[in-house]
This record gives sequence, C-alpha cells and structure tokens, in this order.
Amino acid sequence: MSGAGAPKITVDGRELKVAIVAASWHTTIMDALVAGAQECLAEAGCTDVDTVRVPGSFELPVVAAELAKTNDAVVALGVVIRGGTPHFDYVCEAATMGLTTVSLQTETAIGFGVLTCDDEDQARDRAGLPGSSESKGHEAASAALATAARLRDLRSTWLERGE
Repeated sequence: MSGAGAPKITVDGRELKVAIVAASWHTTIMDALVAGAQECLAEAGCTDVDTVRVPGSFELPVVAAELAKTNDAVVALGVVIRGGTPHFDYVCEAATMGLTTVSLQTETAIGFGVLTCDDEDQARDRAGLPGSSESKGHEAASAALATAARLRDLRSTWLERGE
C-alpha cells in the first residue's frame, strides 16, 4: 500500500495563507480529495483558505503559479486515470514537472495531491471516500503546511543571523 509508513505531521497553520487548486474531472473523487485537504487545513487552524477549480490536472501548474504569488502554500489536487493511449503519461508528466517547477521558481510549498492511477478503483481507494484506505487530499495539505512552516522557520532564522 502506498500510504504505509506515512509520517504523522502536526502543524500550527493559524498564520498560514493556503490555497487549494483542484481539477474537475472525476467529480466524486475530486470532491473527496478537496474535502480531505479542507479537513486537514481546518484541523491545523488555517482560516485563510481559498479553493479554485480548474478543468483538469494539466491546468494545475499555471493556476498554482498564480496562487503561489499570494499564498504560503498551495495544495494541488487532481486525478489522472490510465486509458488506452499515451495521453495518461503526458498529462502525469506535465502536472508533476509543472508543479515541481512552480515550487522551485516561486519558493512556495506545493502539496502534491495528483492521483495517477491505473483504474478508478485505485483512485477511489486513495481519495478519502468512505471505505478508502487513504486520504491523499489530507496528506497533500499536511505536506504543504509542514513545508510552508519549515520555510517560514528557515527564513526567520536567516533573517535573525543577517543572511
């Protein structure tokens, strides 16, 4: 199982501004991913949260880049299910590389919650639906918060040292 060994992350998110950008394909799965992310952010005390929907996972990076300009963290959520053509590979690679580039270029924490599954059952099992074994939306938000908090702490330390 992919979630085996996942760390338990606890972050005080009260001072963090966070955005969720979510694809629109596979509505039931996507709504569960968004709900999981929102639950995580609420548990962390985040009150400044915006949610933006985009057509698909391919569109996540460009909107994440815009959201990174005004947020401490962005949680990117999508689902791509393998079909009979190479389209799956192109979309998965574009979303992954695009979100990585956004994170590095903007120096903003990006939570990667893009499910890349062979079939819909795998996606449902990771979406945080009743009976799911995992909640990747929750996990992506938790990772984004932890990374944003770490960046904030590092930047604060560097400022204190005059670096």
